[in-house]
Amino acid sequence: MQASGKYAGLSLALISAIAFGGSGVAAKPLIEAGLDPLHMVWLRVAGAALVLSPLAWRHRDLVRRKPLLLAGFGLVAVAGVQAFYFASLSRIPVGVALLLEYLGPALLLGWIRFVQRKPVTRSAAAGAAVAVVGLACVVQIWSGLSLDLLGVLLGLAAACCQAFYFVFADQGSDGDDVPDPMGMIAYGMIVGTLVMTAVARPWRMDWRVLGGDAAVGDLMVPAPVLLAWVVLIATVFAYLTGVVSVRKLSPQVAGVVACLEAVVATVLAWVLLGEHLANWQIVGGALVLGGAFIAQTSRSAGAGAGAEVAAGVAEPVAALDRDPSKV
Repeated sequence: MQASGKYAGLSLALISAIAFGGSGVAAKPLIEAGLDPLHMVWLRVAGAALVLSPLAWRHRDLVRRKPLLLAGFGLVAVAGVQAFYFASLSRIPVGVALLLEYLGPALLLGWIRFVQRKPVTRSAAAGAAVAVVGLACVVQIWSGLSLDLLGVLLGLAAACCQAFYFVFADQGSDGDDVPDPMGMIAYGMIVGTLVMTAVARPWRMDWRVLGGDAAVGDLMVPAPVLLAWVVLIATVFAYLTGVVSVRKLSPQVAGVVACLEAVVATVLAWVLLGEHLANWQIVGGALVLGGAFIAQTSRSAGAGAGAEVAAGVAEPVAALDRDPSKV
């Protein structure tokens, strides 16, 4: 891969992380206004599926060519992460559940090394380790150390779903029959909507919330504007830039860059919602940034040896440290 492709992929990964990370500051005011967290997730996924439905029709041949890939992407990358996260969240603290989910990049390295039997560079492993330590500081894991075993297992299941997002995003990216990223996202959202409909039961939603305003800090914003941001920017745009970066970055690098989503979400909550950062959270954010920098240096070393394959940026819906919505 040429250097220009590497930096283009890294730029797209960062843009995707920022877009995903901004979802919480738009979704949390709607939840505080009375919208159930699961219903917020359903609106997000279903709204994205509606926006992307013309693209699903345009790329309808994918249903015949890549049915298992589309089903896996929607079930695992769109619905699986969120469903398991919410189940985990009902039993253990928010920060711990978030940290468990973001073990996905580390699990991905294990998948590459022991299942795909491909080398993992030392800088990628070191970057992932530093990023995980930083995330532990960001979510202040020590504030909730009385853990429920089932909750921990559900959190690890969310991490597995996050790791498998990379695997599904990478399928076919090096072959002749490469699935179009927009078609892949569109069908992933449709499958995710079907799954989340069964989980969230949107017919019980309080639709009146969407007709009013919600408080973003000291500012009252129309609920439809916030919902449009969540759907168009934090979902459609974020997924698009993330999956396109699949073709330009290695999974080792992209997995660590994805950890920036939690940092972005926390910083935006500080700026827009007045949720001030503790000193340890600032230190943790710096560690995550450092881990991402360490990991991205692995690309030039690994590419020369032909050791890495293309993959994508993880979707997990970025969560705020204090936001139980995971949206």
